[in-house]
Amino acid sequence: MSESRKYFEKILLENDILIGGNRPWDIKINNDKVFDRVLSGGSLALGESYMDGDWECEDLSQMFDKLFYDFKFSKIQMIGILPAYLKAKFYNRQAGKRAIIVGQQHYDLGNDLYKVMLDPVTSSYTSAYYTREDQTLAEAQVAKLDLLCKKMGLKKGDKILDIGCGWGNFMKYAAENYGVSCVGLSVSKEQIKLGQELCEGLPVEFIFTNYEDYSPQDRFDHIVSIEMFEAVGRKNFKKFFTKVSNLLKDGGLFVMQTIANREKSSGGGDPWIDKYIFPNGELPTLGQICEAVEVYENRGVALFMIEDVHNIGASYDRTLMEWWKNFNQAHHRLFSENSKYDERFYRMWKYYLQFCAGMFRSRRIQDYQIVFSKKGVRGGYVPVR
Repeated sequence: MSESRKYFEKILLENDILIGGNRPWDIKINNDKVFDRVLSGGSLALGESYMDGDWECEDLSQMFDKLFYDFKFSKIQMIGILPAYLKAKFYNRQAGKRAIIVGQQHYDLGNDLYKVMLDPVTSSYTSAYYTREDQTLAEAQVAKLDLLCKKMGLKKGDKILDIGCGWGNFMKYAAENYGVSCVGLSVSKEQIKLGQELCEGLPVEFIFTNYEDYSPQDRFDHIVSIEMFEAVGRKNFKKFFTKVSNLLKDGGLFVMQTIANREKSSGGGDPWIDKYIFPNGELPTLGQICEAVEVYENRGVALFMIEDVHNIGASYDRTLMEWWKNFNQAHHRLFSENSKYDERFYRMWKYYLQFCAGMFRSRRIQDYQIVFSKKGVRGGYVPVR
């Protein structure tokens, strides 16, 4: 038995994962070279070797839950992470034109993919909010959208800005149910194209731009951003919140939903996720968010007061597994209609969805809804759940 196999097997055994076992989270090896490959290339090589068919696992989400729960996967992630660390340290990977790369690589993959994977009612590509065991994905997504509206206290006639609006699911829901008008910013032309169709006839406007370059004449009553902050990058956190503050009326609220890490990262994130799924992404910690809004250097006062923090991360595990179920059922039809959704893509997408589900299930990463006010809500903010 090679030394690389012994090392790899030791990490797995510590987390009740067997090579050649028959449980859903056990691993089957198809190519013995995978051990040397992973122990020289770390997390990136683990994901790529799965895409190449070098190993199998029936339920990757359970396997990664076990690895992430005791932080054992860090031993693999740290291998080969130096290039990502150096890039994060010496380059601002989320500024300027680099900010739209994620739109081109991920969100522009094809609306046909997302139509079959996401729920048919809202087309939300962010975590749902589950409060009951019998909720469908669509019901939980509607619950999430309504929760965000209630947290902002929307009233008829309000003008809302949605930073990172996706297909406009929040704007559509808010316009139809709360009588507001909305402007959405997106870096994905494919999302805007479909979003305009879905929101036709509503007081909703889509703009293809990054938040940095958006400068309207008037401020907004409230601002929302749903899982876009992961693309901002820690070098730009204060710039982001300064921009939001400048776009928001003094009495308005900013509600942000963001995925967050439990501990500070090296700045590069997981190498496989960075290469294949979300290029240049970086998960913040709650502490980094707090630090970014505490002091505005030019005035010596806080940019925002944090009124409420609500962790809905446990719902993301279930959301991701519902997306996986939908994608898995539709894969053969997708492949017959578009050859780019081939077997390698299928394995990549399974790895992505179940890798992330395992992270949320293990509570390694969270999903926060945070309510910010500029000067504090007079009389106090009443949390909504």
